[in-house]
Amino acid sequence: MLGHVGKNHIAAVGVANQVYFMFMVFGLGAMAAIAPLVASSKGANQKRECGELLRTGIELSFLISIILCILLFVLIENFHILNQPPEINAIAVGYLRMISISTVPYLLFIALKQYSDGLMLTKPAMYITLFAVILNGLLNAVFIYGLFSFPASGALGAGIATLFSRIFMALALVVYIFRNETYSQFLPNLVSTFNTRPVIMRMLKIGIPSGIQMFFEIAAFTGTAIFVGWLGVNYLAAHQILLGILTLVYTLAVGFSVAGSVKVSHSRGKGDLREVRFWSKFTISIVFMVLLAMSLVMSIFNYEIILLFVKENEVLAIASSTFLVMTIFLVIDGLQVTIIGLLRSIEDVKMPTYVTLTSYIFLGLPLSYVFAFILDFSIVGIWIGLIAGGFLSSVILCFRFFILIKDIKSQNYKELELIHP
Repeated sequence: MLGHVGKNHIAAVGVANQVYFMFMVFGLGAMAAIAPLVASSKGANQKRECGELLRTGIELSFLISIILCILLFVLIENFHILNQPPEINAIAVGYLRMISISTVPYLLFIALKQYSDGLMLTKPAMYITLFAVILNGLLNAVFIYGLFSFPASGALGAGIATLFSRIFMALALVVYIFRNETYSQFLPNLVSTFNTRPVIMRMLKIGIPSGIQMFFEIAAFTGTAIFVGWLGVNYLAAHQILLGILTLVYTLAVGFSVAGSVKVSHSRGKGDLREVRFWSKFTISIVFMVLLAMSLVMSIFNYEIILLFVKENEVLAIASSTFLVMTIFLVIDGLQVTIIGLLRSIEDVKMPTYVTLTSYIFLGLPLSYVFAFILDFSIVGIWIGLIAGGFLSSVILCFRFFILIKDIKSQNYKELELIHP
């Protein structure tokens, strides 16, 4: 929708989103620990712990939100240090303020969604999200284009629409969970007095490394977005379009990753090794097939897809010429996020953190710079660097995962400390 306002707005939002998610990943990583822990507790029939995990997740979401908002507003006041084109800075700052405020309801929603996912009750969050997408589209039209006497606000309007949509998502899921009888059996001790510190530490033990993993990948994306900004506004607009398409399909991999990790965690709680192996292999296989099929279809219709975002010929040409390398990265990165999710379900988080650091920061980001500016491959070179980092990470983590799965088969479950404590 911003593509119809102008390339400056879509480019500004692209940079702002990359900066925002570089911080946001710490919150998402911490919340990502909730679903596998809840699934494991449910599998072990520990309903009391399910309620404790929900309460702790809510507390943690508010604490992390406040910290992230403070950090983001400090960055907003110093946004010029990113050295982006002057016409981009002012637009990006206004948008970034709005989505920074929306962090509070967004992380609350994610905590509730992770809890619901861990109980394998995934439809409520899905329906709420689908309705929120429609609401966001309507609010975008009102605030971006200026309908019903509201001023046309462009990127700032998109930020306002995001804020209201996220508030709706959080409130809707709170009401549903606490008023639905299906959840009631998993909500004991939610408001009673108990020491949440051990539960918080258990979440953070998984969540902090998970957040750092995401941070390294997002930091690489942010770095490459800054590189693209040096090439010019047209390149930055094209890059943002590609990231939007990538993100849309990438969420399929994230969804399967969450589903697979929940099934694996539930099987862990029951102590069923056969199910652990089955759901792990099934998840990896289906993600690969879905992403490969989606990439092939998108590659065939790449020009028509890009045309939905923007009509300017220069931006169209840049995005179209870079589309194929983006789809290659999509398949590689989708497999990586799936394997990381499965490793998280067996509480293996430290090694993936080192792998993502090496792959994206020490390899991918420098290669992006070399290919783009030294070898003069321009924006295509930037994506080639990302592909190299993603490929190394995927291969190493895949080997590690299957080694751990083999260990699960050959050793006693309790010896591996994979059964519910």
